[in-house]
Amino acid sequence: MSNATPSRLGQALATGDANALFLKKFSGEILSVFQRENMMLNMVQKRTLTQGKSASFPVTGKTTSSYHTIGNEITGDAIKHQEKIINLDDILLSSAFIGEIDELKLHYSVRNIYASELARALSTRVDKHLLSLSVLASQGSANISGDTAGGLEITDADCDTNMDSMIASIFEGIQRLDENDVPSTDRVIVVSPDIYYKLANVDKLVSRDFSDNNGDFGKGSVVAIGGVPVIKSNTAVDTFSDQSGDSTTGQNNTYTGDFQYHKAVLFHKSALGCLMAKNLVTEVTYDPRRLGTLMTCRMVMGAGILRPESAVSIKTQ
Repeated sequence: MSNATPSRLGQALATGDANALFLKKFSGEILSVFQRENMMLNMVQKRTLTQGKSASFPVTGKTTSSYHTIGNEITGDAIKHQEKIINLDDILLSSAFIGEIDELKLHYSVRNIYASELARALSTRVDKHLLSLSVLASQGSANISGDTAGGLEITDADCDTNMDSMIASIFEGIQRLDENDVPSTDRVIVVSPDIYYKLANVDKLVSRDFSDNNGDFGKGSVVAIGGVPVIKSNTAVDTFSDQSGDSTTGQNNTYTGDFQYHKAVLFHKSALGCLMAKNLVTEVTYDPRRLGTLMTCRMVMGAGILRPESAVSIKTQ
């Protein structure tokens, strides 16, 4: 009995690389899923690093104004400077291996499913790091003392069950950002789905009697509170239940802390910085030694706190 002649779905015109067609589709699916799932990267300052292992982000203080006295020399006022160093973490990787024999037996394609899972794994890790940093920023002091107050942690015992109390705390946080001269644009509020849908049941957020097209009860949506967009993040569920104080090998920045009582974060884009050395890269490689296909998805980045005064968190205790 002769061996079967398989139809290699990834081959172009039945010759050459068995993954030639798969790679383009795989990469496209990875990118589209990552962009759809990831929310936090667009909410922070980003910089691309071409060489080196870290980068300095400048932080400048405030200056004052005064009335000029005729004849007096203008010498200028000293503006304080500070810098924040962000390191690159090791390669962030997700991968899968498909045995050739298993793929031949399957009556459906798993590559698009795997592409989605690999992209989602990276997206979740990036979002969790940045959400963790937003809480850590709210616990920090201002970079330049005397210019502004630092971050703010608001303790609100029933903010997870009483949405009127949560809204009051959010407005307190917005007031703090205003008092710290944080720009009113590029602010966000991030909450878990549980809190988000409880907010969607608050009349004054979704009723047209209180606001114009701010939310929709039927669609379960809330657009903004106090002019700040409300973002629903499933990653917040995992982040806000984290009690770990231990870092993971490969992390060269601090993303860990006890966040178990936190229910919401409010921050401006200036609060966090992200250093990118390699954007999302995907590869599909056939391994003849193992008779299978290795699918990898990776990126090199790091993130850190730039301005604690631009972050507020809300917790129950």
